[in-house]
Amino acid sequence: MSKTLVWVEHDNASVKDATLSTITAASQLGEVTALVVGSGCDAAAAAAAQIAGVTKVLKADDAAYANTLAENVAPLIVTLMADYDAFLAPATSNGKNIAPRVAALLDVMQVSDILSVEGPKTFTRPIYAGNAIASVESSDAKLVITVRGTAFAKAAPTGGSAAVEAVSGAGEAGLSSFVGAEIAKNERPELTSAKIIVSGGRALKDSETFKQVIFPLADKLGAGVGASRAAVDAGYVPNDYQVGQTGKIVAPEIYIAVGISGAIQHLAGMKDSKTIIAINKDEDAPIFQVADLGLVADLFNAVPELVGKL
Repeated sequence: MSKTLVWVEHDNASVKDATLSTITAASQLGEVTALVVGSGCDAAAAAAAQIAGVTKVLKADDAAYANTLAENVAPLIVTLMADYDAFLAPATSNGKNIAPRVAALLDVMQVSDILSVEGPKTFTRPIYAGNAIASVESSDAKLVITVRGTAFAKAAPTGGSAAVEAVSGAGEAGLSSFVGAEIAKNERPELTSAKIIVSGGRALKDSETFKQVIFPLADKLGAGVGASRAAVDAGYVPNDYQVGQTGKIVAPEIYIAVGISGAIQHLAGMKDSKTIIAINKDEDAPIFQVADLGLVADLFNAVPELVGKL
């Protein structure tokens, strides 16, 4: 049986949902070992040990790994890969920063953003902004893979009882340094984990109007707030709200698109949602082609009326 190594994305206390989906993908390739890298990450390692399907947890606890600098983390992973056939990481910002470096150091081709596992070395992945699905097969001895979290069910966060083993690497590589982080505070659910998302488009005119129309609906539903690229580029909301090929890939239970025409890059980021509801006054808008429920109406009348009914 193949042995897989999964990089665990965490906040030193809990494991991110994207990792649970990655573990599901890894389990289809073979035995799963979870790698927890950080500084003061005992709680995260303990949480990883409880994930169903994980047979062992490797914990690398070092000050050099405190801020997940890819230049420090990648060499550690490459050292560990002597004992593994495949390395998997969630296709998040950090995962997509680390995995290519691992692939380069191993001198193998990376298989990016997989949607399914079709065989020991065969996978599907989106191309052309999700308009086509390619089936790819690797000929490399070792696999380096990033996983689209919305394409796989999440592994159960409890039920496992894996042993935790300490490992160490070279530590500080001296190639980069952490300067600081400006993290947006949001009282609403984070987009990639929200069960309901309300997104607004360029039709909302400006930042103030966006807040007046979208936020009350999101608050009524306990939803996360997203936006199209056009709305972000116009300055209505910060770029961490962006849903799409160049933003965040989401698949909530309910996705409500308000004043979004449905450009290809936006559809690529949300078309896997369980139920898509579109509100747009243009009955020919592409968003209606993927919507389960569509309302042709002026959003400035329809949304406040909907909020009043909730």
